[in-house]
Amino acid sequence: MRPTLTIVSAIVLLAAAVSVGNLAPKADASTGQIPLNCDRACLENVMNQYLAALVAHNPERLPLSKDVMYTENAQRIGLGDGFWKTVEGRGNYTHLFADPEFGQVAFMGTMREASAPLLMSLRLRIELGRITEIESVYFRPGGGGPNNIGDMDKYKSEDLWFKSIPPEQRMSRQELIAIADGYFTGLQRNDGKGINGTGMYPFTNDCHRIENGSPTTNVPRPANEAKDAINLFSMDCLSQFKLGIYFVVQNIHGRRFPLVDRERGVVWAHAVFDQGTVSKGALSDGRPYEFKGFNRPSSILVTEVFLIENGKIRRVEAVAPSAFYHINSPWPGNLSGD
Repeated sequence: MRPTLTIVSAIVLLAAAVSVGNLAPKADASTGQIPLNCDRACLENVMNQYLAALVAHNPERLPLSKDVMYTENAQRIGLGDGFWKTVEGRGNYTHLFADPEFGQVAFMGTMREASAPLLMSLRLRIELGRITEIESVYFRPGGGGPNNIGDMDKYKSEDLWFKSIPPEQRMSRQELIAIADGYFTGLQRNDGKGINGTGMYPFTNDCHRIENGSPTTNVPRPANEAKDAINLFSMDCLSQFKLGIYFVVQNIHGRRFPLVDRERGVVWAHAVFDQGTVSKGALSDGRPYEFKGFNRPSSILVTEVFLIENGKIRRVEAVAPSAFYHINSPWPGNLSGD
C-alpha cells in the first residue's frame, strides 16, 4: 500500500517535472561516450571520473558534449576556468545522489583549495552518452551565516539516506517535488500558518537540517540559557516553521528540482533566497522579534537536498553561499516562474 500523503494533497498543484534527459552499466571516458543505459552505479562512476578530472585540472578526460554548459555560483564560465585552476584535491566528505530515470547525478561534499576545505555542490546531466550540464556551487571559508566546514569534512552520511523504498511505496516524481517545493513555500515570508495557510508543514518529528556543515536544528541549548529565550537552532524543523521565525526570507525564486531519486525518496533542489529588506516582525505567538544585522538586501544561492519519508521531510542538507541581491540563475527549468 502507498503511504497516506496528507501534506501532498495541499501542495501537489505546485509541482511540475522540470528535467528531461537520456541516460547514460559502466562509464568510460576513454571511449568518448557514456553508455546510454547508465544506472545508479554508472552515474556515480561518471561523477567520480569528473572529480578525478577536476583534481587533475584536465577537463579533456571527460566525455563532454560540444555545447556543455558550465557554471560556478550561477555564473556561466568556460569549462577549465575558475575552480578547475585552483582546486587542490578532494576532501573527506562525499555524498552522491543519482536519478537514473532522468540522467542526473550530483555530489555534495568537501574539496580543498588554498590549503583549506570548502563545500561544493555539483550536478551533472547526461544526455546521449555525454555530459551536457555542469552546475557547481561553492561555499568557502568566511562565506557568512551558520557554517562549519571543518566538521563537515569529518561528517559521514547517515544510513537512512541510502534505504531503498519498495516499488509499491514509492511516491511519484511530481509528489516528491511538491513536498520539496512546499518547504520553500512555507519558508518564504514564513508566518507559522502552514503552507498556503493550510496549517500543515511536511516534517517528521525527527527532522534534522545541516547547512554549510552546521546543524541548524536540534542543537542542545546552553545550560545557563533562560528557558524563555528564543534559540532558533535548538528547535526541530516543525517548531521553527510553526513559530514563523523565518519571516526575514521575503522571496524564494529560481526554484528548480532537476534530480529526483524515487527509489530513495530524495529531491535535489536549487533556489535563491532573498532577504535583508525586512528584519523585524511578529512571531506566530505574538512576540516581536528582530534579526539584528539583517538590514541590507542580500541573497543566498541555495543547493538543498531533501530526504522524504511517507510524504514528510526527514533530513535536509544544504550548501548555500551568500550572493548579490536577487541573483538570477542562468539555468532553465524554473518552477516558481521568476
